[in-house]
Parts: sequence; C-alpha cells; structure tokens
Amino acid sequence: MSMRKKLLVALLSVSVYALSLFGCSTTDSDSTGSNTPSVSTDNENPDSEVIELKIWVEESNFDNVNKMVASFKEEYAGQATFDITLEAQADSETRDTLLADVHNGADVFSMPDDQLYSMISGGALSPVVNADKVRSENLEEAIDAASYNGILYAYPYSADNGYFLYYDKNYFTEDDVKTLDRILQVAAENGKKFSMEFDSGWYLYTFFGQTGLEFGINADGVTNYCNWNSTENSIKGVDIAQSLLSITSNPGFISRPNDSFIDDVKSGDVIAGVSGVWHAMSIKQEWGEDYGACKLPTYTCAGQQVQMSTFTGYKMMGVNSYSKHPEWAHKLAEWLTNEENQTLRFTDINQGPSNINAAASDAVKKVPAIIAVIDQSQYGTLQRVGNNYWDACSTFATTILNGNPSNVPLQELMDTLVNGITASTVQ
Repeated sequence: MSMRKKLLVALLSVSVYALSLFGCSTTDSDSTGSNTPSVSTDNENPDSEVIELKIWVEESNFDNVNKMVASFKEEYAGQATFDITLEAQADSETRDTLLADVHNGADVFSMPDDQLYSMISGGALSPVVNADKVRSENLEEAIDAASYNGILYAYPYSADNGYFLYYDKNYFTEDDVKTLDRILQVAAENGKKFSMEFDSGWYLYTFFGQTGLEFGINADGVTNYCNWNSTENSIKGVDIAQSLLSITSNPGFISRPNDSFIDDVKSGDVIAGVSGVWHAMSIKQEWGEDYGACKLPTYTCAGQQVQMSTFTGYKMMGVNSYSKHPEWAHKLAEWLTNEENQTLRFTDINQGPSNINAAASDAVKKVPAIIAVIDQSQYGTLQRVGNNYWDACSTFATTILNGNPSNVPLQELMDTLVNGITASTVQ
C-alpha cells in the first residue's frame, strides 16, 4: 500500500548519476560507526538558542510519538531548549512531499523502505550517526532495507510492512487456509468472499514470487528485468495467466481496494483476505476470538501447489540532509527508534518492532498478525522496483479481472506485461 507511489519523473532522470555518487561516498559517521552527535555551543549555553525540530508521521500516530518526544526532552533536559512539532504526513507520500521542497521539509520523518533509493538520489537523507550501534540493535533484514552500498541511511523501527492472510475462524479451519483453492471453495459455499487488491502490483506479485521466474530492478536503479513471459521454465508465464483467470472468475473471489477491507469485513461480505498489520486491531475488534492470521496459502499453477509470495517491507526514520540542527535531528531519530520506543509503539499501535530485543518479547509473539507477517517473510522479497512496474501490472490485472474479454492469446498478454515492466523509459 504505502509502497506503491511512483518515482518522480524528474528524479528518475538523475538517479543513475546520483546513486553512483552516493555509492562511492563515505562519511565519518558511518565508517567509524561510533561517532556521537556533537552538541557544540548548544550545550555550552542551552538558553542561547531554541532547537526547533519538525517531525513528519502519520496523524494516527501522534499520541504515540508525542510520548516519545516528551521522554526525549526529559532525557536531554539541561542540554538544550527544544521546540519539537509534529506534522501529519502519510508515509506513502513522504518521498514526493520532501523531494518537492527538501529545504522546508521535516527534520525527521517516517518513511517505508521502498523510498530509500530515491531519497538518496535526491540528496535528502543524512547517513545514520552511530551506525554500528544501530546495526547491532536491529534485525539484519531491516538494516539491509535501510542501507545502500554499505552505508546506513535511516533508522529502522518496524519490520511488519508486508502482507499475509486474515481469516474468520467461524468459517475456516487451519487446514482450510493452507490452499487458496479451499479458501475460495469455503467462501463460495457460504455466499462470502476472499478479498485482495488484485489490480495492484504490490499484491499481484504474490502470484509470481515463488514460481522460479525472475524479476527485479537493474543496477541503474530505474529500470527492471523480468522474465514472467518465459516459455521454457517448469512454470511458464501462460501457466500463471491461466491460473489467475481461474482464480478471479471464482464466485468466492473479489478484488477490492485494501482501504475497503475492513468495511467489507464489517458488512460480513468478506471472511478472508490479503492485507497487513495496519488492519490487525480493527480485525480483532470485528472477529474477536475468531480472528485468525497466517502466512499466505498456496495456489494451483501448472498442476502443482505454488506458495504465494510477498513484498517484504520495513519502516524507518530518516534525517533531512538540510536540517538546521543535524546533530539533534539524529539524536531524535535514534531516540524515536530505540528499543524502549519500539516497544511503546508495539504496545500503543501494535506495530511489529525491528529491534532485536523488542521483537523477541513474549508480548509480540502473542499477536497473530505479527507472527503471520514474520512467517510469510521467508517467502518474501525486499521491494526494489522501477517505476514502470506499477502501470504494467495494473493494466495486465485489469484485463485478467475482466476475463480477457478480447481473447488475447495468453502468451501475448504476458509479453505485453513484461515489455511494460522492462521498458527503458517512463511511459
């Protein structure tokens, strides 16, 4: 969901050059991994200057982040006078908003990992201070998601930005939810639906990731490679297309925007679906003790059961390269993402921590949604996607959802999809 915003066209035109510059650069903070932010004159006379810092986070997280800000001020009381403000900013739009006016952007901001490369390309991210410490405290996959060319550019704080299966235990057993065939059968028999946002490239990837076919972003950081139209693999492109036509025509299937998932659950129309932890609290409220969550099922393709895949995702705090108070901005970003505050974030809003100690707590292990996203991650791929992927997938998925009304040969459909994904310029 949040990870699906397109790259700015102007930014794409300079990304190869900018990434190469960042890939070759080094900073004292990252190379030593042990530097601490200097406070300089602010410490000598804390009343001489007010340290103004602006944080961008989702408005729904204000109460949680305000607690962290209060403890930050308490921790550093006497070292400086702070004026820290929060502004509402959707994580999915952080990149576009910041790069449009980086000089007036937030000092510290929340962002999903798929925005990292373009933020680096735009010169918007100040590399992490105390990088070795941050690396040692967080899951390796989260650190990889926040790094480029060995340099850590952001402070991870969640490891749950992926998707999995929710289901109502009133209708499904644990065996039922192992295969999509059975899920669709149960839904259809009860006049209900299994839901997913099929026409989104983020969710469509689930049918391709474990087929043995290849997809990813090229070294230029802009274009993609893809062989989803293969005619030689044990699972061919046309096999997947045929499976998708069968799935989407099933009376137990419905494609709905992810934002509508909870409304469909509340209405009783949907009894299972693909979504993420952001809906966990609402699902629990609706289904109560019957709320189930697990890894995605397998689906039938070329006569075999194929595990449905996922794009894995992480969230992190970035520091603006143009902050007027970079030392304090880094201290604040590190504070907002430390073990204590990742635990607070889990307690308040049920976000799965990237901090190793926080993630290992008994409380985290008791949340079905977080266990599900962790279990699903073994079948996932870190999202690194060039811009042309999204429209190509949407067009292909719409054709499938409509039942391929023009009867385009399936190989031609797959060739068109791959040509769109791998196009060399923005369409």
